[in-house]
Amino acid sequence: MADYRDVMSVGMDFMRSRIILTAAELDFWGCLRERAYTGEELAERLGLDPRGTSRVLDCLVGFGLLEKEGGRYRATDQGARYASNHPESVRPMLLHMIRLWDNWTSLTEIVRRGTPPERKPGTGMSEESRRAFIGAMHAIGRDLSADVAGGYDAGRYRKLLDIGGASGTYTIAFLKKNPGLKAILFDLDSVIPMARERLSAEGLLDRVELVAGDFYRDELPRGCDFALLSAIIHQNGDEENLELYRKVFRALEPGGTLLIRDHIMDETRTKPPAGAVFAINMLVNTSDGDTFTFEEVEAGLVEAGFTDVALVRRGERMDGLVEARKPARGKTHDVTTPGTRRQ
Repeated sequence: MADYRDVMSVGMDFMRSRIILTAAELDFWGCLRERAYTGEELAERLGLDPRGTSRVLDCLVGFGLLEKEGGRYRATDQGARYASNHPESVRPMLLHMIRLWDNWTSLTEIVRRGTPPERKPGTGMSEESRRAFIGAMHAIGRDLSADVAGGYDAGRYRKLLDIGGASGTYTIAFLKKNPGLKAILFDLDSVIPMARERLSAEGLLDRVELVAGDFYRDELPRGCDFALLSAIIHQNGDEENLELYRKVFRALEPGGTLLIRDHIMDETRTKPPAGAVFAINMLVNTSDGDTFTFEEVEAGLVEAGFTDVALVRRGERMDGLVEARKPARGKTHDVTTPGTRRQ
């Protein structure tokens, strides 16, 4: 039987989250990475209430995100990553979490009514915020992308199509792992400069073609035998994903492979646990987005014309992988036949 204190601790986790989000929003770490401040000095610099500032700072010390000596606070190495002026800052991700916090407060009403409340205009990201967010996603996703690319045999392919590839995190990982691979990165016009900058810094720009477009509206570039949908399908409903799969099918070379990276749920929809939570995130933030079981993904891919659909990796960190193939020229297939599962 669970101890009531453990139950209460889980229920109070939101307090820790809110303290960290508030400190990030006010950029405490941006100041405390530069030098040590007393609570009163930091409050004066940022135009804040001294008492409230000091109480939040003391909590952050307890969380290991600040250190306190002689009444002065300074960022720890862990906390410094939350600073706006850190070269690999994850603060934009925390600012994104604040937007999610506002939407998550509607969960009870969504569960009651079944539809998200109408969002206020202007809650989307500015171009500056989008750039910072994509940069933070790259910093956070570098290790996972290297792990995914390192565990998947892409050396058999000639050219990758990274659909919605952002600043190139997964393109970079696959190209580094596979020296003979080239790529097309396809994303919105506003995102392409970020990808160009990142790929240039990695010395990989000569192996990548950057193509601007919107995969919801435009056809996809052709000429690739390997396509990647990385953390894309969860933002869509079944019909949107089916149309996207059909676009990928049309774009791929005969015999080519589509690889999907996302939370892939088990038949009970309870594992991985992070995927179950992410399904709620899609519930409160999108009209039709969700996390999907392998069987649901497989059904859409088969309907779009793919064969040999397989779950090639289970993952706890949005690193489940589903693979599907476009038949080679002259090959026929029964679109009603389910694919096989391989792990």
